[in-house]
Amino acid sequence: MDANKLFAPVTNLKGVGTKTAAALGSLGIYSIYDLLFYFPFRYDELQTIPLDQIMDGQKVMLKGIVATDAFVSRFGYKKSRLSFKMRIDHDVILVNFFNQPWLKEKIEVGKEVAVYGKYNLARQSLAGFKFVAAKENDSGMAPIYSVNHHIRQKKLVELIDLALEDFLPDVMDIVPEPIRQKYRLLPEQQIILQMHHPKNGREAELAKRSAIFREFFIFQTELAELTRHNSQNTGIAKKYDLEEINELTKALPFDLSDDQKRVINEIFADLHSTKQMNRLLQGDVGSGKTIVAIYAMYAAVTAGFQAVLMVPTEILATQHFKKIDDLLRPFGVRTALLTGTTKTLERREIYRELTDGTINVVVGTHALIQPSVIFKSLGLVIIDEQHRFGVGQRQALINKGNAPDTLAMTATPIPRTLALTVYGETSVSEIRHLPAGRKQIKSFWKTGNQMSDVYRLMREQLEKHFQIYAVTPLITESEALDLKNAEELFEKLSHDFPDQRVELLHGQMPGAKKEEIMSEFAAGEINILVTTSVIEVGVDVANANLMIIYNADRFGISQLHQLRGRIGRGKTQSYCVFLADPKTEAGKARMKIIASTTDGFKLAEEDLKLRGEGDLFGRAQSGLPEFQVGNVVNNYETMVVAQQVANNIVEKDPELSDSEHKNLKQVIEYKKLQQERT
Repeated sequence: MDANKLFAPVTNLKGVGTKTAAALGSLGIYSIYDLLFYFPFRYDELQTIPLDQIMDGQKVMLKGIVATDAFVSRFGYKKSRLSFKMRIDHDVILVNFFNQPWLKEKIEVGKEVAVYGKYNLARQSLAGFKFVAAKENDSGMAPIYSVNHHIRQKKLVELIDLALEDFLPDVMDIVPEPIRQKYRLLPEQQIILQMHHPKNGREAELAKRSAIFREFFIFQTELAELTRHNSQNTGIAKKYDLEEINELTKALPFDLSDDQKRVINEIFADLHSTKQMNRLLQGDVGSGKTIVAIYAMYAAVTAGFQAVLMVPTEILATQHFKKIDDLLRPFGVRTALLTGTTKTLERREIYRELTDGTINVVVGTHALIQPSVIFKSLGLVIIDEQHRFGVGQRQALINKGNAPDTLAMTATPIPRTLALTVYGETSVSEIRHLPAGRKQIKSFWKTGNQMSDVYRLMREQLEKHFQIYAVTPLITESEALDLKNAEELFEKLSHDFPDQRVELLHGQMPGAKKEEIMSEFAAGEINILVTTSVIEVGVDVANANLMIIYNADRFGISQLHQLRGRIGRGKTQSYCVFLADPKTEAGKARMKIIASTTDGFKLAEEDLKLRGEGDLFGRAQSGLPEFQVGNVVNNYETMVVAQQVANNIVEKDPELSDSEHKNLKQVIEYKKLQQERT
């Protein structure tokens, strides 16, 4: 493998400048290697079928002659319909393209075209998805990639094809040949070629099978290295001060639940041991995991060590920092907040005070794993929602201490067998019950034609001076999905509730603006907050007791449950409405399950049963690591085999120094660098 060529930046590709590189970066593509291994999430099968054999609603490719000029009509907010008639032998059908007016230039009377779309038998019309290029037309399979508003499908396909042409010969195998032969896996170059351009469905499946193993194999090798490294470390017993910890208990404005007490004792036993702690804390949303983490941090501090809490988002980091600082400051604990938007002077001061030990506890995002962050005596590492971080990122933080104890926390429970497979040897603690005084959230599934009921509930709560979250899946207009987006919803609710203050919050806003809006919402100055899933974790506003989730079927069960957990934080009754008109049975099943229970452990079991390859909106919130091709649940047996193979390799060749593991080592080192980048 020519690492210099493959791991070179995408700007080494012909025609890729800084603007295109930035667009690719928004998809996590920074190098030629990333581009080659950015696989499609599905394919459009482009075989043509005679009209008399097409079923109603079937997705098909039709070839014919353009019979009329294209006409573009506008309707609704930023919506358009492009229509023309196409002659296929002796039949004439109507073709409609929605929200793609620029296609008019491609439509010329008398010209032969091929269109892929959904057929309506009664109307003899086709809702077009795309024009089909000649190359795709020949292969019968068109790759469909995950993209965003920075880069279009067509451009991404062009760049991937360029990379294939110029750099495919430089790709070498990372899975040893005996393993490939034993499990009938394809060589690396063949995987790449067949994933991007399969000739048929069988080729695509074979390539995907090998790609899944490859992805799991890399992950499990990283994990095996980490487990081996940590197993060689003898932990340091932390002689915490129970008297000081009892003072914290007296100062709490509430009583700890039995579950919280039990888990705190399990963690304290680990801290007191000379064995390095590696514990996973599973607890439902709102179950009180944060206070358990605060006890662990305070215990470490009373024993003379520093503690760090790393979380996936800035909003969550700020939330945790305030809570920890409020509780521990009276006991002389110095807490700091470090994120990507921390100002330079403040950042330097934090670096200095972490190094000299003035700061006891630091809360932050990925900014914590930068080389400049050096601790005097890091004794405890806590990682919240750890499935959102890569193996290398977690290890980079752990390496900043001398065999520090590690506590991972997740609000999306997973079975112990799965936890062991995806996180290595781990002790598991669970908080199963909500704190005393909390009322169960009442949940409802409503369809679009029941909006009057939803508005009635919203007005009732606003009259009682409660606040509302209105959550939507997308930020801006999507050409592919006809969804309500945050901007459109904000305009609509501002119009429908003119006497209320409505504000918009989404992930692409600058950190300072997000912070300002959340502070105003927490202070009760905003009545309705229109937001994306940026508020999925950590936001805690007791007066917000109603959440409306639009297009709820576009979220996974775990994410819906996470979102719902933002309400029900006070003593009053809270309500969550899941607004959805699901078209599939799986979508309907998801809505019934999420509305029927607020038990996260039960939902996790149901989620794992229902979870499928198409559940793209839920994968990052499942409590499991996110993979590009594989699915831990659906491909569990492959993950187990990959784990066994990786463990055997690392046991025999801990440094991956053998020649047959050279390419694997290069890829793992590259992945670690990428994780530091993100």
